[in-house]
Order: sequence, then structure tokens, then C-alpha cells
Amino acid sequence: MNSSMAIAARTLSCALRRLGLCAALALPAGVAAQPLPPYALQSRVAEHVLPLLGSLRQLVGIESGSRDLEGLGKIGEFIAGHLQASGLAVQTLPTQAPDFHPQLKGAKLGAMVYATRRGTGQKKVLLIAHMDTVYARGVGANQPFRIDGDKAYGLGISDDKGGVALILHTVRLLNDLGLADYAQLGVLINADEEIGSPGSAAFITQLGSEYDAVLSFEGGGFEQDMVRLATSSIASVEMKITGKASHAGANPEGGRNALYEMAHQVLKSRNLGHPERGLKINWTVANAGATRNVIPATATAAADVRARTDADLDLMEAALRESIKSQLIPDTTIELTFRRGRPAFVGNAVSKVLAQHAQSVFRELGLPLQVRDRANGGGTDAAFAGLRPKGGVLESLGLRGYGAHSNDNEYVFVSSIAPRLYLATRMVMDVGSGKLAW
Repeated sequence: MNSSMAIAARTLSCALRRLGLCAALALPAGVAAQPLPPYALQSRVAEHVLPLLGSLRQLVGIESGSRDLEGLGKIGEFIAGHLQASGLAVQTLPTQAPDFHPQLKGAKLGAMVYATRRGTGQKKVLLIAHMDTVYARGVGANQPFRIDGDKAYGLGISDDKGGVALILHTVRLLNDLGLADYAQLGVLINADEEIGSPGSAAFITQLGSEYDAVLSFEGGGFEQDMVRLATSSIASVEMKITGKASHAGANPEGGRNALYEMAHQVLKSRNLGHPERGLKINWTVANAGATRNVIPATATAAADVRARTDADLDLMEAALRESIKSQLIPDTTIELTFRRGRPAFVGNAVSKVLAQHAQSVFRELGLPLQVRDRANGGGTDAAFAGLRPKGGVLESLGLRGYGAHSNDNEYVFVSSIAPRLYLATRMVMDVGSGKLAW
């Protein structure tokens, strides 16, 4: 054990004692296959925390940006091997973007890992997370895996390799205990979430219609543990302005400056949202011209739009199309493309039952668990699973942490591993066995 892991072990030991998860409860042979009382399961969870940290180290050590097919292949192999070792039948499913996707245009994407295991219970439970990150190859050297006190750092560790590790060890813990009181346990880890899930969205939607409960393992909060009943809908906006080129020194008046018109439209529309209701627009990319002494004939800009409801995206599109009717530079044309991506996730009645049960499980540990029912701008694959749900979807079962999409300050809390692993395991056990009524 290296020094950072040794320090983590000491920190973990203290944290587990505070949570009452270190009782000496060695289970006699044969007992593991029976329903475990909560205190016995807590003890077994504690045994899996350091192995989970080891898995996190390995996951973080594999760079897996959304377009890094080599890295995604390596991390997919690691995930598949882990799931096979836990008794699941594993499929690796290739994906590609649709031909009509404006940027990706049919490009090959990373493969999904889908694993299943039949059980003896009443309901089917699906666990989902994503293996891809927002980072380009080579950035990982700036933030290798390390542990500092209660924080485990690493590229993509919060979004969403912590969620992947938690799923892998939930499945392993259930296997080690011989617990299979579910009709079917499923795991789906996709590789294109950070680019909108263009290759996996349809399959996630299909699975959502087949499983009684879908538990999504995005991060579980920062200052306080939480689960989510809502995530935002997302749209992208592309604006292209066409003007007329001319000499910037000798005859600027003869041109039609597309850059000026773009700036005018961007500044005019930046306040079209309603932040109080979660409707936001942010212009993030702009390009114009290629030569300093030429009035630019073309300019483009792109924006990110977030909303709490899909209907609010309609309001934003209508407002943008009305806004571009008023122009600054005569004789310029504006083309506006408004593309809806990830839909909003709004939990249904079954989702609320799942959330309430999650709270009761956390209370067994003497811990609070917040249920957030308003989207905060983030969009997740829970939305696709919730489009045609057979039962309910619950988001943010992952580890508590901070710094998603940060290349130098992304971490998870080591002390959150034990309670979150206990929660995930209990959710599978209780939902799968039919304990929860809906």
C-alpha cells in the first residue's frame, strides 16, 4: 500500500467509526445468501471501500475523453472485466452518431458496456453511469489520482468515474453476499454522455421502458448528500451571418461587416432567458474573418441553452427568431439553427417513492439526504431513461464531490464512499425484492 492509500485508510477508518460501519460482524458461512439486517450489511460495505478506491485509481489512470476511442476502448475493457468477475453477462455495443448530427455527422463513438444478471426477485433494476470525460488526451498528467485527507483527486473522478466505481462495487458486493433478490440486475455504462449521448440515447430510452427502476450515478452533491428528481433540458444554437467583404482601409463602407452584426445579435439576445425559472442562454463560441484588413463577409456564433422544461426551449427559440428580425447592418442575412439535445428529466410518482426510500436508508446511518426536485442547469442521461419509463428514475446516486470539468481541482469525498455504497446496495435489494410499493 503506497503512502496516499495508507493515509486514506486511516482517514477512512475514522470516518467509518463515526458512521458506525466498523462493527466486528464476521458473517458465518451460509448467512450471506440470506437477507442481511442493515447493521450486517453496513459491516460488509466497509470491507469494500478500499478496493473501491483502488478501482478509482485505475479508472482515473485511463484517459477517456468522449472522442478518444482508444482510451474509451481501454476503460470499457476494464469495466467489462469487472462486471464479468461479478457474475454478469456482458455485451460491448458499438455506437455512432446519427448522420444528421450537426457536428458529429455519423462519426464512430465509444462502445457501451451493457451487463445483465437474472435473479429470483420481482423487479428489474438498472444502474447507469458514463465512462467518458470532457478532457482531451494528455490533460491527465496535470491531475493524476491522489488522496489528500478526505479528498480523492483525479481527472473525471467526480464526473463520472466515481459513479462507475460505485456501480462496479455495488454489483461486486451483491455478488459476494450471494444476494440476487431481483428479477434482473442491469448495468449500462455509456461512452458519449459528455457530448449529449448521440449514440446511446435511444438505447437508454429503450431500457428505461423495460426496467422497473433506473438509478443514475451522477455525482451525489457537494456540501450535502442529495439525490435528484429533475435535470435540465439542453439545446444548442448556431447562428451564421453573411455580409460582404471589402478593403478595411480603402473601402470599409463598401462592405457589410458580419462581425458587427454577430456581436449585435449576441449582445441583444444574451438576456433573453429567465434565470429565476431556470431558462438560460450563454453564447460560448464565435468566429469571424481571416484577414486583418478585410471586412469579414461571414461570422458564426454558438450558444448553450438550458431549461427546466422542454416547453421553455420553445419559448427561447421563438424569442431568438424574433430577435434576429431586427438587424444592425443592412443587407446582411442571418441563419439560425436551434437544435434540441437532451430533454428535461422530471421525476414521476415512482421516482418520488424511490427518493423517499433513499432518504430512509440514509437515516439508518444517521445521515441526512436532500431530495432536489428542481433542475439546476445540468443535464444527464436520466432524462432519456425517463422519456417512456416503465417505473421510475432517480438521479445522483453517485459519490459526493466537486469540480466536475475542472482540469486541476476535481475530487470526491472518501468519507462518502461507505454511505453511498450502502445506499446503492440497499436500493437494488429493496427495489428488486418488491419491498417498495407503487
